[in-house]
Amino acid sequence: MSEVLRTLEVVSKMFEELRVHYAVMGGIAVRAHGLPRPTYDVDFVISVQHDQLTEIFEKLAELGFSIPEIYRQGWVDRVAEMPLIKVETYIDGRAVAVDIFLAETSFLQSVLSRTQRAIVEGLELSLVSAEDLILLKVLANRLRDRADIADVRLVQGTLDENYLQHWAKQLDIEQRLADVWRETQP
Repeated sequence: MSEVLRTLEVVSKMFEELRVHYAVMGGIAVRAHGLPRPTYDVDFVISVQHDQLTEIFEKLAELGFSIPEIYRQGWVDRVAEMPLIKVETYIDGRAVAVDIFLAETSFLQSVLSRTQRAIVEGLELSLVSAEDLILLKVLANRLRDRADIADVRLVQGTLDENYLQHWAKQLDIEQRLADVWRETQP
């Protein structure tokens, strides 16, 4: 099992033991909803109160993860206006980053409300929906994300376009979604 998959297994199991509502997103979700591709990190979205982060940090530290002191002190990073904390682990001398988005926005709360259980790489996990994965990729807006969207559209076929349009409007990414949709037409 690769370092990334071992990290995915350990962190998702920890969230389940702590009864933290979570979903896997990012490259691992692309593997499930689209075409397999390499990924070198693990991305989650979780629903917790800020005071629960201390318990999560303690458990992650017990499991061998490094948590930057700035996060332990309460600071939260932001990517596309979504709150985020970053931790990492080393397995066989290789670093594996774990990005944990906090469901503090209405969009991320919606993402979590639509999670589905799936078998990914032999692991049973909570996974973001294909539509939410696409929206997250549109928000990130990197070249890799556009390729991921094309792969997801190819594999998934029919998607809930009303849901996509609703959140594109709420997130003020309607034009970006329209451009990506046109570029990634299967």
